[in-house]
Amino acid sequence: MANSITRHIPNSVTCLNLFSGCIATVMAFESEYELAMLFIVLSAVFDFFDGMLARTLHAYSKIGKELDSLADDVSFGVAPSVLVFSLFKEVQYPLFLQGVEAYIPFLAFAISVFSALRLAKFNVDERQTTSFIGLPVPANALFWGSLVVGAHSFLISDSFNAIYLFILVAIFSYLLVSEIPMFSLKFKNLSWKDNKVSFIFLLVCIPLLAFLKVTGFAAIIVWYILLSVITRKKD
Repeated sequence: MANSITRHIPNSVTCLNLFSGCIATVMAFESEYELAMLFIVLSAVFDFFDGMLARTLHAYSKIGKELDSLADDVSFGVAPSVLVFSLFKEVQYPLFLQGVEAYIPFLAFAISVFSALRLAKFNVDERQTTSFIGLPVPANALFWGSLVVGAHSFLISDSFNAIYLFILVAIFSYLLVSEIPMFSLKFKNLSWKDNKVSFIFLLVCIPLLAFLKVTGFAAIIVWYILLSVITRKKD
């Protein structure tokens, strides 16, 4: 009886990830950016625990794997896409784009497409057991959520415009499916030698959060990418 119950626990947590991602999407459509980010973060928490519970309870399943990818694309693909879609409606547009500004926001859904490609690639790529190839989708979603919430006033000011936003979308869409090795924060032990990159990463994260507040999470994702690129030749 216990086994028949416990084997459903990880999938139930994955469904909570999906449910939270759906709420984040609705909040993003309504330009409730803080709530959208909150539910994206909540989805990331559920995403962490479903995998941990599957390992702890030995409750792996093919359905669970597919469900996890579906939930992740909604929570970390569709939800941030809608955040950017709503932001595109607020940003400034150069004169040469005025007249087509109603269509530009739909480019935000490239994030959803490339997130789906990233997740499909992860499912079949045997190289990604202890580290990542390309930017993980939760990290990408956290970047967009924290950027839109923390730097909103700048993003809709005259110092920023839709061209810059599109360039950011293109760069992060590429990073999702790139062949850039990116380290994992999984600690096998607490030794400096075995976890030097992770310790350096975490030490820099502290002042970023202290000084930049919410936007610090976006800065942390950029720092994560840069550190991965700097250290990849050594891995």
